[in-house]
Amino acid sequence: MKCPNCFSKNLGKIANNHYYCWNCFIELTIADNHFVMNQVEEDGSLTSLDDLFDENDRAIEL
Repeated sequence: MKCPNCFSKNLGKIANNHYYCWNCFIELTIADNHFVMNQVEEDGSLTSLDDLFDENDRAIEL
């Protein structure tokens, strides 16, 4: 599995179907065989990055 943002395989598992990319510092959640991507802000809130990627880019490659 690779990060759809930086294409790194350096993903850590946070919870069931929930990952963190240690290269580009985004959180990834798996839903319907696609990543839901969020940027972690300084205050701990999450900002969605899904609008920056098309659905094919967010498809999971195992």
